[in-house]
Amino acid sequence: MTRSLLAGACALASILTPIAGVGAQTQTPAAQQTPATAQKPADQPATDQGSSSTTDAAPADDDKQAPIPFAGGQLTITQPEQDGEKVLAFDGQKLASNYDVFFDKIVEVGDVSVALVDVGDGGNQCGPAKVIVWKSEDSTIQSTTVEQDDCGAPPASVSDNAIYFVPYLLPGESRPALQWTPTDGLTTSGNLTYAPEPGTDWKDVDPAKYQNIIDAFHNEAVYKAAEALLGKDMPDMATSLLVGGGTEKTASGAFYASGCVPHDCGGNDGFMAVDPVKHTLYFSRRGDNGEPDAWPPAKTWPADVKEALDKALGSAN
Repeated sequence: MTRSLLAGACALASILTPIAGVGAQTQTPAAQQTPATAQKPADQPATDQGSSSTTDAAPADDDKQAPIPFAGGQLTITQPEQDGEKVLAFDGQKLASNYDVFFDKIVEVGDVSVALVDVGDGGNQCGPAKVIVWKSEDSTIQSTTVEQDDCGAPPASVSDNAIYFVPYLLPGESRPALQWTPTDGLTTSGNLTYAPEPGTDWKDVDPAKYQNIIDAFHNEAVYKAAEALLGKDMPDMATSLLVGGGTEKTASGAFYASGCVPHDCGGNDGFMAVDPVKHTLYFSRRGDNGEPDAWPPAKTWPADVKEALDKALGSAN
């Protein structure tokens, strides 16, 4: 069974109870997140469902945020040292710290007030982790952090009885979908697997609609061709394109784009080209060793695509 899960439109209260081995297609993180400036994290949309109530409080500015009344006390976000990390605390008790800490909202989950706070490194195309704060039955303040690898948390979807986290999926990936409740904490609801849009073919390829060239993988014909070329390297190849923008076109009609791994631009860079007429794909990725790999071998590439590759990655192949 294939499900298309779009960030910010997660109906997980009914979808994930429980599931196993569900196929999923997401927008790329590049489409879901906005590139960050130096000291502000990429925003990740949160979607609330059910009748749970929420309270939003936007910070007054990036440097100073007002205390937030919560659970009979106050949540505070302070920056003890100039240019240092911000600290999230409840009535003086430190809960989390990082360079970017921003209050998100307060929600009701199973009759328990829960505060959601974004905490992250900041940086390009890497959103924050989500810190969940609540009081246990013995009135002790508790917190837990939800992360997806080292690049932030999936969007949160709040129902009456749980908070669900839908993972960002890149081509070739499978990841667990998580849920959190005040009684059980963070648990796995099921596994989601990236899947292209069934029935789409080369004639459906339209680069004008792609915010990032990774969106081309949504096309079933492109996905299958990429899978045949890349095999197990497909997720790493897609990751090397995450920080990127729109596409350009070669003289022969192929379209292409380059990108890089979040927080590793210049150290882990990628290139992808698609020729929808010839039904051909071209990939290259340069990792820490500085020598780019290419699929198929770069010596077999058309001259204009090879020229685009050399210009994008800054070295001859």
